[in-house]
Amino acid sequence: GSSSIYLQGNPIKEKAKAYDSNEPEKPAGHQPNIYTPLKERKADFLEKNQEHHSPTSESRSKFRDQSGIGKQSQPLGKNGGETQSGFHKSWTLLLVLLISVPLIYVLWSGMPSLLDTTLSSRDTQILQAFRAQMKKLKNTYQSQDPNLWKRTRVFLEKHLNASHLHLEPAILLLTAGQEAEKALRCLSNEIADAFAFSQNATTIKINGADKAILDSDIVKLEVDNELSSGFREGKKVAVVHRFELLPAGSTLIFYKYCDHENAAFKDVALLLTVLLDEQSLKKSLTLQEVEEKVRDFLWAKFTSSDVPSSYNSMDTDKLSGLWSRISHLVLPVWPEKGLPVEGCT
Repeated sequence: GSSSIYLQGNPIKEKAKAYDSNEPEKPAGHQPNIYTPLKERKADFLEKNQEHHSPTSESRSKFRDQSGIGKQSQPLGKNGGETQSGFHKSWTLLLVLLISVPLIYVLWSGMPSLLDTTLSSRDTQILQAFRAQMKKLKNTYQSQDPNLWKRTRVFLEKHLNASHLHLEPAILLLTAGQEAEKALRCLSNEIADAFAFSQNATTIKINGADKAILDSDIVKLEVDNELSSGFREGKKVAVVHRFELLPAGSTLIFYKYCDHENAAFKDVALLLTVLLDEQSLKKSLTLQEVEEKVRDFLWAKFTSSDVPSSYNSMDTDKLSGLWSRISHLVLPVWPEKGLPVEGCT
């Protein structure tokens, strides 16, 4: 009796009866399952609980969606920042260029004067010493053309100025008629000595008259040895007197020392002298006419019929190449009074 009272007061049992009233009749002897309503009740409870918490889920879903949108929009913001940063960098670069280009131009245009003012004390002393020596020579050789002093000084000072890059040696050719033989010899020696003295060096001196009757190959080796050994020892200038008396083939050795691009020594000077057959040179001749006169004279001297036609002998093509190398500056020398009777020092 106690168990029946318990079943009547049990809401689960009543709920089960209600459900049973809606179901078809079961066969006799069938026992109802009292746990089925419990499962349904639990399902209802879970459903209601889910409905109760659904706003939270929706908010979480929305939050996740917003987070996703934020994450998706983040690269866009980064790209925008990078674009803005690149824009600022471009303007900064343009501003730097606008400032630096004029500044570089000003500095570059003022570079020569800047170099002149920043020459080392040694370079300044060298230039001053050379100018002083040339001034003395000008006072001694007062019969010479003003162009000789001006062109010689400017030409040689370029090689004394350390701010100039030495791409080739300085080649100076002095010429004169028979009446100015002594002046030609003395002046060429003293100009070379002035160039060497300013650099605390000495001069190489080669006399073509002493080698005139020697074999061309022997003379070539001798000249090559004298120039190479002298320049290696620190001598800065060489004088070759009476260039026209050297055996024709031997003069090809000057390709090595007078070449525009591949000279063996670039920071040196060579002075060549040519004594013409004619008695005097007219002072009315232009420098171009003097140069042409010397060229024609050497052509006749080195390519005459009595020159041996050996491998080392001179021909027109070889002489043309040689002339282009030794004719950088051709200047005439006039006779001088009051020079020493017994030659020059």
